[in-house]
Amino acid sequence: MQNIYEAMSANKRKGFLVVLFFAVFVALATYFITSAISYYWGYEAGGLGVFGVALIVSGISTFIGYYFSDRIILTISGARPADRNRDFLFYTVAENLALAAGLPKPKLYVIEDSAPNAFATGRNPENAVICATTGLLQKLDRTELEGVIAHELSHIKNYDTLLMSVVSVMVGSISLLADLFLRGAFQARSERSERGGFQSLIVILGILFALISPFIAQLIKLAISRRREFLADASGVAITKQPSGLISALEKIASDHEPLEAANKATAHLYIVNPFKERSHGAVDWFASLFNTHPPIQERIKALKQMA
Repeated sequence: MQNIYEAMSANKRKGFLVVLFFAVFVALATYFITSAISYYWGYEAGGLGVFGVALIVSGISTFIGYYFSDRIILTISGARPADRNRDFLFYTVAENLALAAGLPKPKLYVIEDSAPNAFATGRNPENAVICATTGLLQKLDRTELEGVIAHELSHIKNYDTLLMSVVSVMVGSISLLADLFLRGAFQARSERSERGGFQSLIVILGILFALISPFIAQLIKLAISRRREFLADASGVAITKQPSGLISALEKIASDHEPLEAANKATAHLYIVNPFKERSHGAVDWFASLFNTHPPIQERIKALKQMA
């Protein structure tokens, strides 16, 4: 049995280790891929100039998406601003929990969809947004709604949007480098047939990392996303002091099999529960789980029940 704060600390440690492993992997992949690119371009192996270009390109595109993410996502989702009279429970719950969490009250939006779900977005607590579906607001009682809103406030407080933007930059940079190298390598292979032993090793490792790095980087990104969901669950309970509210909310959302029509692959990772209600079966369960943006609901509920 863990108390809330022990669970939060454990999730932070595990999340830090995953991010650290990701950073080390990206550094190694970058070194070997850029070294191999430098060889093909006629420079001494080991240069990182190409990585700088990839980082700038990836960084600019991610920054634009990050800075305007709330407006882009709300437009894609067809969300409307919440009305204090029309959505009174949503308004009061968000106001009270934001005060308890020491956060500014986020902007509130509603998606007209009967599938129960919610998400948070925004580049920082001062520009945060929480969006809920009408299905969520209609099907959950106040205690359950508090559990969901506290979870979303925790994403805001923990700067999960910022973290995932940084991770996206790293994934984008690796993918761009790998594609650039593989294209150049196959075009130039006939022009550079004479290689030293060290250069040959660098090229082989560069090709290996170029082939596997985008795939592995994407898997680690999804692992980080799943780990942040566990942390947001624990942090949300620290705000409400009632694990039962979030447990009951997750059970209700999971038992509702209606997919969320407003969701798409680009926004699915934001929601508290996978909006597509996808299910895997049999021997493919473990492999399929590697590509999930969210941990299984059963695992999340089990972790919440262990909190005192």
